[in-house]
Amino acid sequence: MTWWPDGNNDAGRIPLSALEHYAYCPRQAALIHVDGIFTDDVNTVRGHLAHERVDKPGIRATAATGVRQHYAVPVWSEVLGLYGRCDVVEIGQRTAVPVEHKIGEYRPGGPADIQVAAQALCLREMLDLDVPYGEVFTHADRRRHQVAITDEMTARVAETTTALKALLVAPRLPAPVADRRCRRCSLQDDCLPRALTATADIYSPQPLGRWDA
Repeated sequence: MTWWPDGNNDAGRIPLSALEHYAYCPRQAALIHVDGIFTDDVNTVRGHLAHERVDKPGIRATAATGVRQHYAVPVWSEVLGLYGRCDVVEIGQRTAVPVEHKIGEYRPGGPADIQVAAQALCLREMLDLDVPYGEVFTHADRRRHQVAITDEMTARVAETTTALKALLVAPRLPAPVADRRCRRCSLQDDCLPRALTATADIYSPQPLGRWDA
């Protein structure tokens, strides 16, 4: 069996982080994972700095609870065709819980939930342990937010993965959305959402009025 740094090559080469990008904006996902475009801004730099600790592989044990925190853990799923790394996986006697670190505010049901749920599904496939939920730790409020791995969430992960696979082989980029998501995206100058949507409006056919009106 052949291996690559972040997992087993039978699982394919679709990164877990791409699920979050797609859930946030399909065009953003295509720019990053198809065209290889990524631009840093103040928020992405803050994210890199916040991840410095969890990006270094290591283990920290908590004697009081018996829980071991594993950092920068490679995970993959042959069923879904995903691979990546968990920021933290907390291992107890019979359980494993992935903890994804984010710098911004937590949005229930948002892209981060899909990402950490996918990590949990990878761990369920890899380990003989119960993975009942995942957690999103937000540096903005220094809190953990629990994400239940329900049937509905499992279906969302599978649907997002299928849509992402189709995006990766599509002949063209998705159209820009030009909504409030763009204000938080570091790829505005690469995507040009408002310029492209304005151009489309100018050149799109307009209905003709009645001559006898």
